[in-house]
Amino acid sequence: MLRGLSAAIGSVLVAVMASLAGPAGAQGWLERSGNTFHMATCPGPAARGMARCHAHVVTDGRGAPIARMLARNITPAGYGPSALWAAYNKGAVPTGGVGITVAIVDAYGYTNAASDLATYRSQYGLPACLASTGCFRKVNQNGGTSGLPRQNTGWAQESALDIEMVSAMCPNCKIILVEANSASFADLATAEQTAARMGAAVISNSYGGGESGSAAYAGAYNYQSAYPFAVNPNLVITASSGDSAYAAGPQFPASLPSVIAVGGTSLASNGTQTAWSGAGSGCSTTYPKPTWQFDSGCAMRTIADVSAVADPNTGVAVFGPANSRTSAWLVFGGTSVAAPLIAGVYGNVVNSSQFPYGRFLYGNSSALTDVTSGSNGSCGAVGSSTYYLCNAVGGYDGPTGLGAPNGFAPF
Repeated sequence: MLRGLSAAIGSVLVAVMASLAGPAGAQGWLERSGNTFHMATCPGPAARGMARCHAHVVTDGRGAPIARMLARNITPAGYGPSALWAAYNKGAVPTGGVGITVAIVDAYGYTNAASDLATYRSQYGLPACLASTGCFRKVNQNGGTSGLPRQNTGWAQESALDIEMVSAMCPNCKIILVEANSASFADLATAEQTAARMGAAVISNSYGGGESGSAAYAGAYNYQSAYPFAVNPNLVITASSGDSAYAAGPQFPASLPSVIAVGGTSLASNGTQTAWSGAGSGCSTTYPKPTWQFDSGCAMRTIADVSAVADPNTGVAVFGPANSRTSAWLVFGGTSVAAPLIAGVYGNVVNSSQFPYGRFLYGNSSALTDVTSGSNGSCGAVGSSTYYLCNAVGGYDGPTGLGAPNGFAPF
């Protein structure tokens, strides 16, 4: 649980910094959720044909990440696995995932991925997931273990967040981190195909860009096409809906009908959830609506499908790069939290009999926690046909989709 920044940050400073805050999700702009400051870890907005990661790191009032160095008996800030289990699996420790591989696709390198993951899992009493046992693997976009891309701190923070959220929700899963050479749609698509070839049953993607120019790369995320290179052709693909709210428009690859698009919530300590104001949502201008999606205010694909915690003010604990040299305990938000969290949920229960997974999810939506309050922008007056695209309402809505997990049965 995150209680905001230090009480030393006065109300005057809060007001001044809030007035200086720029567009949500833009690198270099300090944002605020409640009394918690945070910044996007990746540059934005993304250029045509490029993606940016959707992670937000909690900072002080000057924009410096609040980092707690590794020490004995430390209690990390932010939600840990047990709090996430309480929120999303009725308090039960997840026991599935044995023999299942979840892949994370991100851009650029992450030098200390294995050791940071080991620290996170040890802190929370999760079983070790080591490279030496084949539980954790890190490869380049072509599947090689050498010639890994150079580290980019923002994307490395994203990778730390991703592998640790999968660990939290699927402690028994194996993990592959596939590092694309760059954040281009082309390189990320190559990495996606590599993850499928390497035996992933679930692939998580916590990044996105505009839909313009994306169609050439859609096949890499499309289980409905001939997917001969996939070891598990009925794999699940999750993608974060975005961190710049409704106004940013639909994000690729979340806007693909073949992907489980994951929106974001604010998760209070008592388990109450509301739509996170920064969560992406919207109506695709490029991709058709899947047959199982039934909302009427958007004739094309609507984002999102399901949701989980994303608000930095109720963020999660991560052990990862504080800078280019040092790892530390940090707190993160963004739908970059939600996408790998849902991927971890799927790791526990993935079964080809539930394929296609979107249809199964929509057919079992009554078992989810419906999120009915909160907004991520302006999309029409109350009662209008498009109001739900940016406002949480009873039933389906854009920011939170069908709702949040309440046990793993709907997946």
